[in-house]
Amino acid sequence: MGDFILSCGSTADLTQEQMKKRDIRYVCFHFTLDGHEYADDMGQSISPEDLYQKMTAGASVTTSQVSIAEYTRYFESLLQEGKDVLHIAFSSGLSGSCNSARLAAEDLAVQYPERNIYVVDSLGASSGYGLIMETLADLRDAGKSIEELRLWIEENKLRMHHWFFSTDLSFYIKGGRISKAAGAVGTLLNICPLLNMDNLGKLKPREKLRGKKRVIQRIVEMMKVHAEDGLDYSGKCYICHSMCLEDARTVASLVEEQFPKLRGRVQIYPIGATIGSHTGPGTLALFFWGDLRAD
Repeated sequence: MGDFILSCGSTADLTQEQMKKRDIRYVCFHFTLDGHEYADDMGQSISPEDLYQKMTAGASVTTSQVSIAEYTRYFESLLQEGKDVLHIAFSSGLSGSCNSARLAAEDLAVQYPERNIYVVDSLGASSGYGLIMETLADLRDAGKSIEELRLWIEENKLRMHHWFFSTDLSFYIKGGRISKAAGAVGTLLNICPLLNMDNLGKLKPREKLRGKKRVIQRIVEMMKVHAEDGLDYSGKCYICHSMCLEDARTVASLVEEQFPKLRGRVQIYPIGATIGSHTGPGTLALFFWGDLRAD
């Protein structure tokens, strides 16, 4: 498993079992549901289904990032195992958590001069962030060093594509990401916005498509355009969703049909609490390795 520790945030939206099996450590983000604070611990405290049902019923949800103090405690617990640490952080374009991790690492470098803590901004989120972690675990298990992994992810992180759409705009309106007027028109016209993550790790609207069927076709077309080696793509593909499993299965079926050289089946995961608290139900995201995200 290597002579170093591979680490990330719980916002990588994999499963707890998967993280344990791959020997990937993680630190939990937090969210508050109707005044009660929970750890975003990959569905252990509250399942994604329960969270989305409560949100649909009108529950109030807010999120909070990992503080410098929490990172300090977390990193110190890892350093006490006598190994160096490579921590891949949640996108700085969506959260200040990456900066908090770096500040904590700098403080600990004074106390543990014999150890290294590398913090890398993933510029990724959700199961795309998770696919980055799985790929790094593959490289570690193949014998790559911590320095080789650090250099590899810095050079390749912008090749991880994040494309997603939403069929329910109500939580985008509620959170102020879409105006009430635009949301009302979009809902009336059955608009499903298609978005992706840019080279700064921020979410960017790309197209406004009418109807679920059309946006499902379009998100698969984006994979055809951007995937490494096009239709000969032989890497892994992940999908995550918030209470739209049938849509996820439809997209997965189309991807498997049109990309016959995929490495295994398309893996489907629920969107975790930190991200799902902002999107609400009805969001689906597709992740794959491809060309460089240029804007």
